[in-house]
Amino acid sequence: MKNEYTMNKQFVVFKLEQQYYGVDIQIVQIIERMKSIMRVPKASACIKGVMNLRGEIIPVVDMRTKFGLEARAYDEDTRIIIVKIDEDMIGIIVDQVKEVIELSSEQIETVPNMQDKTNANHVQGVGKLKEEDMIVTLLNLGTIIEEAFEV
Repeated sequence: MKNEYTMNKQFVVFKLEQQYYGVDIQIVQIIERMKSIMRVPKASACIKGVMNLRGEIIPVVDMRTKFGLEARAYDEDTRIIIVKIDEDMIGIIVDQVKEVIELSSEQIETVPNMQDKTNANHVQGVGKLKEEDMIVTLLNLGTIIEEAFEV
């Protein structure tokens, strides 16, 4: 008898333009509405600045800029997802947070032949939700954030 052990993982799904992205819920600390962000001189374009969250100064990355999307005004759906990568707290600005989903290993596929190899490091896989006919790009947020702070 074959013993198949599949572990389900949960992801926070957010939206940029019309595309859905997911990040592992284990690194998500809190989701905030837009707050005041202070610009940091000479920071790269995708680093929006820093914010004060309950006395802690947190750098904030604009995911639209990081992904090369056209800038748009923040609205009531715009959120800052605070994540913890290694020991660092970082905020990422997204157009909208949709939901938390659970995916089994059967629902996650790798994307082997991506054209741009640098972007291939940004993607862990693609999650497929049959009931909603939705595809969620699962991000390797650690690599994306690390790249954002390289000078």
